[in-house]
Parts: sequence; C-alpha cells; structure tokens
Amino acid sequence: MIRDSIKSYDELKAIDNFEDRLRYLMLFGDVAVDTFGYQRYLNQILYKCYEWRNLRPYIITRDNGCDLACDGYDIYGNVLIHHINPITAEDVLQRRPIVFDPNNLVTTTLNTHNIIHYGSESDIDLLFYKERSANDTAPWKRRT
Repeated sequence: MIRDSIKSYDELKAIDNFEDRLRYLMLFGDVAVDTFGYQRYLNQILYKCYEWRNLRPYIITRDNGCDLACDGYDIYGNVLIHHINPITAEDVLQRRPIVFDPNNLVTTTLNTHNIIHYGSESDIDLLFYKERSANDTAPWKRRT
C-alpha cells in the first residue's frame, strides 16, 4: 500500500500550539465510510496483544498524559492512542511496523480524536471554552 502523505510524531512535536497540531493531524474523513474501525474484531486483536499493551503506557508517559502531547492539555478522563497515519485492517493482520511505530502514535482524547477523523476547521473551536467573566450570562449588565 502506498500512502499519500506520511506525517510523524517528530513533525507534530515541532508545532508549537495545540490548534496547529490538530490542524496538522486532521483527516477530514466522512462518518460511515469504511475504515479499520469497521472490523471490530481486529480492534480487539490489536488492543489486547502483548505489543500494544506494552506500547500504550510508554506513549502516554512520553506525551506526559497530554492531549496531542501538548503541555497544558492534561487528560483527566479516558486516554486514546491515535495513529497519526491511519492504519488498515491489512496493516494489523500483517503486523506491519506502522501499527507499533511510536513515531506514528500520539496520546489524545475522544473529542480530539473525533475531530481529527471527521471534523472541520469550525469544530476546533468546540474543544475550547471561553473564560467566564462577570455578567457574561446577562449581556445587558456588561460594561464596555
């Protein structure tokens, strides 16, 4: 299989901020299009295998438990490990190096992961909350 473009963790880490890291990884995919995830039995084979169970904690530690390995974006809930370059069912079945290559893996959250796969530029704003200010729920009371 020839891959269109190869991205890497090393390149990702050279990007200074979270938003640009997210843009770098975005795939602009479509919901319900056939992917590796549609063959759920392969997910179970991969995520329960010895190699993955040893690799996953290493990736989380390397990334300091931060979303997209970006300091200050600590993950307090469930942690996902994202393949920077998507893998195929055949990659898993053949145990190709791309599946277990740390330079193809990054720690992330479910929301970030979904934006990487299916999001658009406007979805990036959904990840961030504006800081609250006095009277922000009563616009008629705001001072300008």
